[in-house]
Formats: sequence, structure tokens, C-alpha cells
Amino acid sequence: MAVRAAHTFVHDADGWRRTGDLGALDADGYLTLHGRVNDRIIRGGENIYPVEIEQALAAHPGVREAAVVGVPDRRWGEIVKAVVVAVDPAAPPDLDDVRRFLADRIAHFKVPALVDVVAELPRNASGKVLRRLLR
Repeated sequence: MAVRAAHTFVHDADGWRRTGDLGALDADGYLTLHGRVNDRIIRGGENIYPVEIEQALAAHPGVREAAVVGVPDRRWGEIVKAVVVAVDPAAPPDLDDVRRFLADRIAHFKVPALVDVVAELPRNASGKVLRRLLR
């Protein structure tokens, strides 16, 4: 996304500020955010946006919250890794079940190759997930 306004602090020579967000405008002019440029995963030439996978994971009954990152891979460039927090830590969701659940909701190339279950996601002081620590 690029914005232009008098109150934006840093901008290019034409007055535009690139925010680092990915989004699209629909026919009515509404903006839908797809994530951050730095969060995008490129798997074999396909662009994958973590937010789509995270929303699908959140619908799983055994998943309390999730974060998705790309990890390096020799064959694909990057592969998808999901890190999930279980609703019940004593009975985490079956990882194959999570993959089958996602296969019905998202494209096959977006289904995480790796799924880790953790007690909690690492966050900064303002509550934002620290994705760099998940890689």
C-alpha cells in the first residue's frame, strides 16, 4: 500500500509513503488487507499470505491461536510453517488432523508442511507476535 497525505512522516519524492502492508481495493473502493510485505511466503513462485492460513487455523476446534511463517527450503525456496497454541494444552490437536482440516479450506500449496504446538506465541510489549522467533 502507498498513501499520500500531509501528515505522513516519511515519503518519497512524489509524496507517497509505502506502508509495507499488502492490500487490494474492491470495486466499491474498500481496502482489504492481506498482510505485510515482509510476512509474505513465496513457495515455488506462489505468493502465500499468512493471515489467510491463520484465519483457517483459528476455525479448528483444537486451536486457540496460530501464527504462520515461511522457513527456507532447498526445493521450494520457502515452505509454510504453522505454530499453534492448543485450546487444551493437555490434549493438543493431532497434526495430521490439522492438515486435513486445512486442506478443505485453503489451496493445497498453502497447507503447512510443518506444524509446531507451543504453550504460547512470543510477543513484544504491545502484544504483536514476534514472527522472527518462530522461524
